[in-house]
This record gives sequence, structure tokens and C-alpha cells, in this order.
Amino acid sequence: MFSKLSGAGNDFIVIDNRGLSVHLSHEDINKLCTRRTGIGADGLILIERSEEYDFSMKYYNADGFIGSMCGNGGRCAAYFASSIGIPASADKSYTFEANRNRYNAWITSIETVRLQMLAPKDFINNLHIEGLICHAVNTGSPHAIIYTADLAHVDVTGAGRTIRHRTDIFPEGTNVNFIEVTSLETLSIRTFERGVEDETLACGTGAVAAAVMSHRLGKISGSTVKVTVKSGDTLEVQFNDSMEEVFLTGPAKIVYKGTVTIN
Repeated sequence: MFSKLSGAGNDFIVIDNRGLSVHLSHEDINKLCTRRTGIGADGLILIERSEEYDFSMKYYNADGFIGSMCGNGGRCAAYFASSIGIPASADKSYTFEANRNRYNAWITSIETVRLQMLAPKDFINNLHIEGLICHAVNTGSPHAIIYTADLAHVDVTGAGRTIRHRTDIFPEGTNVNFIEVTSLETLSIRTFERGVEDETLACGTGAVAAAVMSHRLGKISGSTVKVTVKSGDTLEVQFNDSMEEVFLTGPAKIVYKGTVTIN
């Protein structure tokens, strides 16, 4: 039994594994996530028991291997937890663990989730890669940032794949984001995701990376940024002056439920 969830176009297969002990190989997960021949998704999430928190989120990329933090996946995990009756706090909040880190999430309205992210780290400015000026930051996952004035015509897949595999600069690879500044409070973004190995319709940690880097570089003002993703949805990123507190808010919904047999 699984549910298919979408977080602003980032889609995930989510399984309640608290009492099932589902064991999937990376080949199994890759087959399930492959579009047209499987269920199709950017990743797979197992919701498991936690000794300290409301639940544990185990995230796998579409390639079948354990991934780093996924912001939209975390928001979908919290919404899924609510849908299966995991008790929330009085303020409709959850605490959960992912990759040995604690996260807080709030169901703020119908199909909207606010997630507190880790503080960004490892800021790097003005890397010259493949003829492009790149910036880098880790927001729970590593991200390269490239600014453009013509986002619609960027070769996201081609340039993104090349930069993603520059392990001389990014030893574990990186996600690659192309950003267009559309106002002092708004950005548009397209992302090539590591582990999916393609452009996705949204990336939560990428939206956070775009917002905090743009703020540091003085390209936007204020502490609330609206980030429009490839799907057309908007993610909201909020942060305090020190960037120790960062929040990602956006849509999360169940697309459908089903059963699948692994052959």
C-alpha cells in the first residue's frame, strides 16, 4: 500500500512502514520511481517509528539510493503523517527525524505545510565552472546557484548534468539551480536534481538555497521570499537575520493511493 504525494510538483511515493518492515533494494526503488514503467516519482519516502520524535523519514532518490534532505519530501511526509492519523501537537505540528537531524513541521491549512529547515552552511561565492559564475551553499543538500536573465531558455538538463558531475569541485556531486530574480521579493527557479538526474518540477532545498544566497548577495531584500518553481507553484522561504531559523512553506497533497507488487 502506498500513497503518491506532490509537493509543488516534486512527487513522492510514500509508504507507512511503521509496522510493515518493508525492505526494498535500490533496484526496486528505481523501478517504482521510473516514469511510464513504474509508479513514477522523484523519490520514495518510508515513514518509520522514532524513539524520540513523532516519526522518522527515510528518503530515497529516484535512482534508488539514500538521499540527503529533501525539503518538499519533508513537507509531504508531515502531511502524510497527518493523513494516517499520527497524532500532532495542539498547534498541528510534528517533529520528525531525517538523516539524524530533527525537523519541525506545521500543517498550516488544507494541503499547506510549513517546514523548519536546517541553517544553511558552506557558502561559496564566484566559482567559475564551465564558463558560468556559480555560487554554492548547503541547505541540507548541496546546491550550486547560477543566475540568468532568461530562465525559460536555459539548458537546465545539459548544463545541470555537467556541473552536477564536477566532483573536482563538488566531491559528492551537487544539485544545480538556475535563478532569475523577478523582483526584490521574488525569484523563479529551475533545478537539475542529483539522484533524479534530470530537471524536476520543484526542489525545496533548492528554493531555500536560492533565497538565502540571493539575500546574501543583495539581489533581494527582506526576509520573506516567494520562489516560483517549474510547476508554476510558489514556495515561500522565510529566515531571520542570522539565517539560523529558516522555514519553507508550500503545497503538499495526496495525488492518489494504490497497491503495488514487486516482481
